[in-house]
Amino acid sequence: MTGSTLIIGHRGASHGAPENTLAAIRLAWEEGADGIEADFRLTADGRIVCLHDASTGRTAGSDLAVAAASLAELQQLDVGRWLGPAWAGERIPTLAEVLAALPPGKKLFIELKSGPEIAAPLAQDLLKSGVAPEQLRLLSFSAPLLTQLKSMLPDYRCCWLTDYRLERQTGVWRPSRDEVLATLKQSGVDGLASQGRTILDRQFVADLRQEGYEIHVWTVDAIATARRFMDLGVDSIMTNTPGRLRQRLGATGKVSAGGELP
Repeated sequence: MTGSTLIIGHRGASHGAPENTLAAIRLAWEEGADGIEADFRLTADGRIVCLHDASTGRTAGSDLAVAAASLAELQQLDVGRWLGPAWAGERIPTLAEVLAALPPGKKLFIELKSGPEIAAPLAQDLLKSGVAPEQLRLLSFSAPLLTQLKSMLPDYRCCWLTDYRLERQTGVWRPSRDEVLATLKQSGVDGLASQGRTILDRQFVADLRQEGYEIHVWTVDAIATARRFMDLGVDSIMTNTPGRLRQRLGATGKVSAGGELP
């Protein structure tokens, strides 16, 4: 174990507080997380809100499509009660509110769930916030969106998100290592945010490092799995249980010697 991989709260500390809320974000800081990852979508009136799903039914009871609802409509919903009465009254925060709550020296991984229409409002929120670009990472499964953002916001680092599927007949992972590297090169991004699968082994990490890419891994709660990725020297691990991982693994929050994560 390198003892230098950053611990990032997935949707905040979502094991103990309602995901993607200010309560979950505050809990992550209390548990000593180095940063948090949260999901963001564009509303019908052009505001960016913190929510994973395309609609609110799972976490709010009342089911509204985010893209068709206004910020005012969305912020009337209670997104905490589903986890228990102690969390009743939690509201959907905006990106601006999450940025304003970011402590000095902590990281915010912004996963973008909308398409290219989110780029201009995102740029506006980021520039207004006064948060230094090095505290932020922009994540998306859409490589074209990240290419667009690198053109608009050259000072901000972007990482392509990918998950994998194992083809049963061939035993081959898709996308393959070569396909991942090709996408990273073609899109002009700064790094990979990879699902925590066995395809991400020592050789794959070495290949990514040789090309100068950051490496972030999601979503890892098992201690043995987290230890394996820390031994590989990845830059960060996203987890629902940041306090538990820090306690069990003794992570220091220092920069990985293999990367460039300020």
